[in-house]
Amino acid sequence: MELPLHGRLVVPVLAAVGGSGRSTVAGLLGAVLARAAPSAVFDLAPRLASPWPAWTAEPGAGLASIPPDRPLSRSQAQAAAARLPGPGGSSWQVLTDHREWSAPPLPPVETPAAWYQLAAVGGWPAVVADTCHPMAHDLVAARTGGGAGLTAAWCALPVSVPVVCAAATGSGMAALQTALSAAAAEGLPLQRMVVALVATGDGRAPAAVRAGETMLAPRVAAVVRVPYDPDLRAHGLRDASRLGARSVQAAEQLVQAVVASARESWGDPLPVAAQPAPAAPATPSHVHLEEKVLLP
Repeated sequence: MELPLHGRLVVPVLAAVGGSGRSTVAGLLGAVLARAAPSAVFDLAPRLASPWPAWTAEPGAGLASIPPDRPLSRSQAQAAAARLPGPGGSSWQVLTDHREWSAPPLPPVETPAAWYQLAAVGGWPAVVADTCHPMAHDLVAARTGGGAGLTAAWCALPVSVPVVCAAATGSGMAALQTALSAAAAEGLPLQRMVVALVATGDGRAPAAVRAGETMLAPRVAAVVRVPYDPDLRAHGLRDASRLGARSVQAAEQLVQAVVASARESWGDPLPVAAQPAPAAPATPSHVHLEEKVLLP
């Protein structure tokens, strides 16, 4: 399976609550998507709340190297991302903040269109966004405040296939069902979403999870179970080439479901992605991640 280099597939990884396996699923997607096209994972969490700085053994220049008020080249964007080994000898990239814990926090960049613009500058055909906002709370807060909210904005990006994660437990399934009910109430495209149920231990899934899986299957694009992997729990995704066979198989199923959903919605091959316009020499056009939006 290959993705066209002229396109851009965006995969926001969402969850209703913490502990849902968002970063694990984002890493599995990024590692296996790299077999289809150059891919990158964008870490949206604050530095001291994210596992990614510890998972990247050979960091790139990091998010701090991306200027918010000056033109950005493709080579700068690529150099900012760390490169990690993947299964089968592939490699993939992660863009996170590698600075020491005592460094002042970077200004938050929450606008999904800003991250889309960064993906366009970097030239990645496949981008996975490891989000950190609570999905259901964001949807209800947006409705109350009269705004669109982050979840809706991620879903509205060109060729965006959301992956919604939940722990494969009774409480995890309850939180997932609430989040998807809120998404349906807001008219978000459930039929385009992929659900990832992340096991928290070995053994048979609880009855509530199996029942919930059966109920959800007709409403979403696919439901994929991510098995418990002791090595992954112990060492994270520092070296995805060490993933167990079951984890690799689940990652492949996730990627296949995401790509199938994208092709069902936008056709095969996927459409040509927007490209950044070059800055005019006489009147420089600054690339500002929070203000300028690049959409087709």
